[in-house]
Amino acid sequence: MEFPDDLKYTDKHMWARVDGSEITVGLTAYAADEMGEIVYVQLPEEGEAAVAGEPFGSIESTKAIEDLVAPVGGKVKKVNTQIVDAPETINEDPYGNGWLVVVDAEDVKQVDELLSAADYEAQMAK
Repeated sequence: MEFPDDLKYTDKHMWARVDGSEITVGLTAYAADEMGEIVYVQLPEEGEAAVAGEPFGSIESTKAIEDLVAPVGGKVKKVNTQIVDAPETINEDPYGNGWLVVVDAEDVKQVDELLSAADYEAQMAK
């Protein structure tokens, strides 16, 4: 299972890719694999607030329904509407076309509190 080094991770199985104040957010390959076939994704509207550590949407698979928890706070700048129509993209390409939202972070330093790839992988090994 891959955990790209250029991303930061949460213990809620979300990843964050930093590009200035824009933070692209997605579900990790580990979580996508554990959930099984993803069949539905509910995402916020552009312009809505995301609060670090709080749910901003939900994801449903053939096994479970889970909250999507924001790794950082800010305003939702972009929503990946393609995955609403094709949620299986998260299973197929979680770190690429399966991204969920882009957040314009209120405080980019919140990313410093997230896990590195090595720390996330070590946590998954427990």
